[in-house]
Amino acid sequence: MKIRQLFDYETWTYTYLIWDEITNEAAVIDSVIENAERDEKHIKELGLNITYLLETHIHADHITGAGKLRQQVGGQLVVHKNSNSECADILAEEGDIFYLGQQPIRVIHTPGHTNNDISYHIEGAVFTGDTLLVRDCGRTDFQLGNNQAMYQSITDKLFSLPEDTKVFPAHDYKGFSQSTIGEEKKFNVRVGDGKSFEDFSTIMDNLNLPNPKRIDIAVPGNMKCGLVD
Repeated sequence: MKIRQLFDYETWTYTYLIWDEITNEAAVIDSVIENAERDEKHIKELGLNITYLLETHIHADHITGAGKLRQQVGGQLVVHKNSNSECADILAEEGDIFYLGQQPIRVIHTPGHTNNDISYHIEGAVFTGDTLLVRDCGRTDFQLGNNQAMYQSITDKLFSLPEDTKVFPAHDYKGFSQSTIGEEKKFNVRVGDGKSFEDFSTIMDNLNLPNPKRIDIAVPGNMKCGLVD
């Protein structure tokens, strides 16, 4: 599977374009509406056929470009069933498998940041959304976030993947682009090095972060798959 990592500088968001080299069937993960034209151009330049538009969750910091891309290049829009989305084509759940050619994309339900977070696992790599970031993790203080769910999603599910699995997060604020499961098990400042749930919960409960600047427009916009006026 080929992986192309794209970046939105305003919201520190990574968008991923992945495709099967034999069939050119492709998926877009976590698009940003302001970059939909860039992504469409890139898709057409590479001669790819979009099969899926995959969302890791209902984002609070940007409006997705998935709805716009669906109109421009096709593909089925996927989000977790807990989102209660009325505009998605597929409401995914744990264990679902999507295919690009013969190559599987496995759905791992990884709640904690929200109750609808998905990680997408392909051979050798996992796209972790806001659940597991490089040396960090997503916040848990809104959108039905939950410390216990986040800790279990990371330590029980993601950390059970092979240690050489590449980690591709939805955001980075420190200049990293990717990591591995093995690195995060050792060095992640919130859950690594065997930190207990009590340690993790203390860290998360004392972050005192401001709300995302765009939360008031991003969440309702994403419930409409980014198809806003």
